[in-house]
Amino acid sequence: MSPDTALRLTPLRGVADRIAPQWRRPLVTVGLAGLAVVLLFLPDWLMMADQWWNSSTYNHVLFVPLIVGWLVAMRAPQLAEVKPQAWSPGLLLVAGAALCWLLGAVSGLNLARQLGAVLILEGAVLTLLGPRVTLLLLFPLAYALFMVPFGDELVPPLQMLTARITIALTHWSGITASIDGVFIDTPAGLFEVAEACSGVKFLVAMVALGVLVSHLCFVSWRRRALFMAVCVAVPIVANGVRAWGTIYIAQFHGIAFAAGFDHVFYGWVFFALVILMVLGASWRFFDRAADAAIIDPSASGSTRFPSCLPEGRLQDGVALAAIAAIAGIALLWGTLAERTAAQLPETIALPQVDGWQLADYRPAEWWEPRATGAGHRLLGTYVDRNGQRVDVFYALYENQEEGREAGGYGEGALMPDTAWRWLRPGPERVDGKSDELLAHGHMKRTAVTFYRTGNLLTGSNTRLKLAIMRDRLLLRARPTAMLILSAEEQAGELPAMDRIAAFHRSTAPTGAWMDAIAQLR
Repeated sequence: MSPDTALRLTPLRGVADRIAPQWRRPLVTVGLAGLAVVLLFLPDWLMMADQWWNSSTYNHVLFVPLIVGWLVAMRAPQLAEVKPQAWSPGLLLVAGAALCWLLGAVSGLNLARQLGAVLILEGAVLTLLGPRVTLLLLFPLAYALFMVPFGDELVPPLQMLTARITIALTHWSGITASIDGVFIDTPAGLFEVAEACSGVKFLVAMVALGVLVSHLCFVSWRRRALFMAVCVAVPIVANGVRAWGTIYIAQFHGIAFAAGFDHVFYGWVFFALVILMVLGASWRFFDRAADAAIIDPSASGSTRFPSCLPEGRLQDGVALAAIAAIAGIALLWGTLAERTAAQLPETIALPQVDGWQLADYRPAEWWEPRATGAGHRLLGTYVDRNGQRVDVFYALYENQEEGREAGGYGEGALMPDTAWRWLRPGPERVDGKSDELLAHGHMKRTAVTFYRTGNLLTGSNTRLKLAIMRDRLLLRARPTAMLILSAEEQAGELPAMDRIAAFHRSTAPTGAWMDAIAQLR
């Protein structure tokens, strides 16, 4: 070996010498397993990274891997005293995580796919390092789940809650205002509590911060629970105050000024002040001493193997092979399921309905539901003998997957980037989901959505995904149909929901009617 080579290797040897002997091989093994898992599920990791970087809701997640690394480093003294040992029962977590990923893959549910990808990595840690090491790493591993982007499903209820808080504060401040769903009408103009105003980005960031502070600064579980309750309630209330502040300023300085002030001050500046307020108010209740160990010093190598757990010793090579096999089976199954597609007819058409006639589609404001990836789409209008009009949209899919989902975000009755805005949920229905939409502040439309696959007729996206999961896990090809019955509120006509209900009765049973359009009956 040349002197230059020896000089280059000296620092590496120094690093290796500082690692406890019993940890050197397991660290290499875990590193290889982690690299393999990330590469095998690279599309999911890239999708998560894209959301961390490009979505303001998840920008805070960029810090989560760094925080996890810091939390692990804090446990280094205790970890150095433990001898890692591969543990066969850990493969159950790997298998469960692989199943979670597979269910997400076959249903097009990215949240399940990404959660599965992270859990497979954590299952590999448990399998390769054993339960004693995992117990020491329990919180960092749990905190790593914040790498999975979540919270979009909270947007509609948060919009409604923010609107209620805002209108209450608006009335309290002496401003005359009326509320219609997520729209608030004031003397200065009409305000919408849009998706971006729901406060979900601050809520999920505050929850992530709250969990970290609860772990680092509190010992009492009661105080932790109370602090987490504050971390959930305060951002919701603060977001309502933010929306009210914008409306209040607009009454005196105009909407343009209020909107500009909102972007400059009421963004992260306002919520940074809220965070400081929460931490400042909680400071005196912190019950963990600043110099206290983050975990019990007795949790070290001297601790006996948990008596409630089986020994399950395993060779590192066998554990690696088993993890790879489980991941490979999930990937293969997912690939086969993605290739399972139903045969669609070459053409379909809206049928005749007793008491109704097909007519030209002439909406006052163009409305055309989104059905990305559907093999067939139909859009038309039915008119009864009294001139009552109902619009019908029908989409037929050969498969359900990422980018072509009947119940996916941005799909269906509400068209993003158009004049139409979601107003509020419509009347509850047993077999369909109804929504009320608003355009230009005064044009209203009601839409009722039905999904059909196999014998299932539902308005629930969750039930649809569960049915699709079942069929695709069984590699069973079935088409999926989406039907949306809709009507505008028009002077001289019955209320939109009454017209939709009348048409719905004329097509009953709806499931059979949808199947007939797809030429399944």
